[in-house]
Amino acid sequence: SPPEPWLMLALNALGAVDRRHPADEALVRSAIDEFFSRISRADACRALADNAYRQYLARAGKHCFVDKTSRYWMVLDFIDVLYPEAPQIVLLRNPYAIAASLKSTWGIALLPEGCPPAHSSHLADLVLGLPALAARRNHPNTQVVRYETLVAQPGEEIRRVVAALGYDPNGITSTTIGTTDYLKTGSFGDRKILEKNAIDGR
Repeated sequence: SPPEPWLMLALNALGAVDRRHPADEALVRSAIDEFFSRISRADACRALADNAYRQYLARAGKHCFVDKTSRYWMVLDFIDVLYPEAPQIVLLRNPYAIAASLKSTWGIALLPEGCPPAHSSHLADLVLGLPALAARRNHPNTQVVRYETLVAQPGEEIRRVVAALGYDPNGITSTTIGTTDYLKTGSFGDRKILEKNAIDGR
């Protein structure tokens, strides 16, 4: 589970370029739409994602890829089209705790009048993202994990989710957090994890 690849967000926007693009944004969009009208856009995007995930797995020497990009609430329907059978994990957390984490970890201003435009997507995560993710609770192939339960009973909860994903939970040897080089070199994800060696109940 590498730090947030954001791959599905980029693939969903395939063909979208900045309005100032020298090739003309409208022409690029029209050309891509015409091109994909003759083939399956979903198949092409899935092939690219499959290849990218495979390469990452091969380099890491692993066989299971968990893409934990929290902003995927924006492209849930797109993911369903690409991977209709893929298991999904929805992590639900108290919205006040999420807001506190945004403020303490990233310095995000939580009041609209004090929020610069660069932070507006974080407010969208709270206002629009949480209901979208909560609505996935009854979606097929979805495992719901409550953050507070995970913190209180990490071993039990991780084993439950691992079993539901079709893996043997008895193969888990530890539920402690171990920092690894890929977390240190990545730019995305919660940086506080690098300072921890266990789950913090606060």
